[in-house]
Amino acid sequence: MSQDQQRSDQQQHHHNPGEGIKYGDVFRVTGDLAGKTVAPRDASLMQSAENIVLGQTRRTGPAATMQAAAAQNESAGLAAHYQDTDISQEKGVTITETIVPGGRIITEFVAGQVVGQYESPGPGDAASGCPSGGSHGGINNRGAESCGNGDEGNTDSTTITIGEALEAAGQAAQDKLVEQTQQSDAAAIQAAEARAIGLNITMPGGVAAQAQAAADANVMTTRDEDKTKLGDVLSDVVVKLPADKPVEREDAVKVVGAEIRNKEDARTSPPGVAAIMAAAARLNESAT
Repeated sequence: MSQDQQRSDQQQHHHNPGEGIKYGDVFRVTGDLAGKTVAPRDASLMQSAENIVLGQTRRTGPAATMQAAAAQNESAGLAAHYQDTDISQEKGVTITETIVPGGRIITEFVAGQVVGQYESPGPGDAASGCPSGGSHGGINNRGAESCGNGDEGNTDSTTITIGEALEAAGQAAQDKLVEQTQQSDAAAIQAAEARAIGLNITMPGGVAAQAQAAADANVMTTRDEDKTKLGDVLSDVVVKLPADKPVEREDAVKVVGAEIRNKEDARTSPPGVAAIMAAAARLNESAT
């Protein structure tokens, strides 16, 4: 069974402090990726992917490793908070699973290279109905299983819906205050809700209306601890939405556009709504 692809302390390359921690310092990767500095936005995308697919971020997994490396790089002034890596931006992050007796094998990729592989408990073949030794599962939400036959084009994958991506954003950024000045969070959530229900309206009492109300209330609230957080607004979104659909590239484009139009720096805020919606769209594309 393959083990996590993270390097042990003894195996890590001795990186030059002036160049920051690179992917080759913490993972067994090669080529251009090995020489790229681990960037904060890359780490946020991997955290989002783990939250979407596994339901949580593994404490010793690739996302945690990337977050620690990116934080150190940012602290040293070697990476900007919103910086990403061109390779990971183009090729993205991917998580796949293989069904095995008694569970499944989870494999995580950055730019097509394996950065983590481990076993995850699961009901196994008998309970899931998957053929024994199913070899390549699709991208699943919160650990739901899918069967594979080794041909990625024929995998039965569970795609991530807009509602599920919004919930994942709420989990990943649960302590982030709903943006009150430029109201980029409310705008992104409104765009996501409109794409989910297929109507360009703000539903009374809906998720977007709640986000707008939270943004307005936060303006009038003095203490941060009394302000509404993104996790408060984006809880149980799947239940609140009257309709839902798998996240597609066009959906992510609309949500990203809504968020950056309402920000002075015209950048998304990982791990915010737009960043996670974009990650979900890439995960869905990789599963087809």
